[in-house]
Amino acid sequence: MNKVILVGIDFSDCSINALEHAITIARKANASIAMVWINHLDYSKEIFSVEPQNIEKEVTKRFEALVKKFKYHLHGEELKYYIRKGKVYKEICKVANEIEAFLVVIGTHGSSGFEEFWIGSNANRIITASTRPIITIRNGVDAGTDLKKIVMPLDSTIITRQKLPVTALLAKYFKSEVHILGMFTTSSDDIRFRIRNYVVQAEEYFAENDITYKSKFIEADNITDGTLKYAKKIKANLISIMTEQETTTANLLLGPYASQMVNHSPIPVLSIHASKY
Repeated sequence: MNKVILVGIDFSDCSINALEHAITIARKANASIAMVWINHLDYSKEIFSVEPQNIEKEVTKRFEALVKKFKYHLHGEELKYYIRKGKVYKEICKVANEIEAFLVVIGTHGSSGFEEFWIGSNANRIITASTRPIITIRNGVDAGTDLKKIVMPLDSTIITRQKLPVTALLAKYFKSEVHILGMFTTSSDDIRFRIRNYVVQAEEYFAENDITYKSKFIEADNITDGTLKYAKKIKANLISIMTEQETTTANLLLGPYASQMVNHSPIPVLSIHASKY
């Protein structure tokens, strides 16, 4: 079955940058790309200077221009688009499920469109609503950069290992080096032992899949800060995290940490929703 990457588009520079990043991945994965624009109620931040009744006609025109410009970058794979109406995060998730996208790519901190859905309390809306892996990329990040170094933090939760298959898949496409980070935020021997075991399991998984990796344990008061500091130091191209919320322990890369990572990381973030276990 053909792999499809879904890209949220509002025609800002930020979302076009996300499209170019998706194309970089699609070329390695031999995947097609579907773009989607959502006709929602608030046009105050949109970049269009047309009357509301003409906006979908203008959107179609702009989509056709993008198809013409980028279709030859996909080695014959399809580049198509959808126009939907409703709440942005709900419609993006709906389209992703309809086309069975294996990945969703969204630009963040743009000057219009998605900005209001990504800043502050709304940061997790689309991520937590989707069961599909999502890459968020901030405006200004070089969209053509290969994913040579991927940082993958592991915490003490059982779901932390669920990021392994998707991380490994992208690593295979780009022949990436995965940096496994065992994140210690507590002195509890039991929790630290569990994290060490998870790191060993990740090492075995990557070894079995012929993926280059390095492992490191980090003491961190804040997992987001610790991960970002390390990722910046090694000039990583992607950070892989989980998004499921958990409240039974303070040692998590979940809930507010996922939101912090998406909103503050200058490095693209791969967010993976936990499945039932």
